[in-house]
Amino acid sequence: MGLSVGVLDHFNIRTRNLSATVRFYEDILGLEKGARPNFAFPGAWMYSEGKAVVHLVDISATDEAQKPDSGVVHHVAFASQGFDGMRQRLQSKGMEFDSRQVPGGDLWQIFVNDPNGVMIELNYEAAKEGGSAAPAERRDDVGAR
Repeated sequence: MGLSVGVLDHFNIRTRNLSATVRFYEDILGLEKGARPNFAFPGAWMYSEGKAVVHLVDISATDEAQKPDSGVVHHVAFASQGFDGMRQRLQSKGMEFDSRQVPGGDLWQIFVNDPNGVMIELNYEAAKEGGSAAPAERRDDVGAR
């Protein structure tokens, strides 16, 4: 039997601005705030398709320093659907983002930063995006920055 690490379960963000971070994941990415265990510290869990994929911890009442960006984590990626809809959503919210086509054209991507400087990568299988207009193919990679 082979080994498998599996798929991404969730990522955790420690934030001094819980409300803005919750709003970003709800209003910008379309996640839903949902049930969370009764931990002894404040926070929120954000759900996608019934799964808690982003765990938020509110550190505003502590002396813990807020990291200015995502630290050694460069970005977090989601397998997504609805490329055109997300581009329109980001534009309507006034969010800065970068869209690109991975060389070869099979994968389209959108990159956007959350209020804590965490880069979010949204990946779209080009074949499943129907009549969407493909973004420009780019040879550079956000991971190289």
